[in-house]
Amino acid sequence: MNLQEYYKHYLSLHQNVWCRRLHVCGQFATILFVVFCLKINLWLLLLAPLVVYPFAWSGHYFFEKNKPAAFRHPIKAKISDWIMFYQWLKGDIKR
Repeated sequence: MNLQEYYKHYLSLHQNVWCRRLHVCGQFATILFVVFCLKINLWLLLLAPLVVYPFAWSGHYFFEKNKPAAFRHPIKAKISDWIMFYQWLKGDIKR
């Protein structure tokens, strides 16, 4: 499955608006964490990919009632997360 096909599947796992909102909050938290790390401690950057997960996983648990995509395809899921974030910011995905 290429990334474009995977992204369509990824979006099917994120139909609930509150799940998507939690993902967006997690992406903003990740950005803030990276800025913090750049000022305080570069070694903490190793944890940056993990910042989004408490937000995202709670969205799946409480609203979508499904398993996060990161369990099966972590790299494609992370890339898809950022694509969804970008599309959400542009208004291409319902907020």
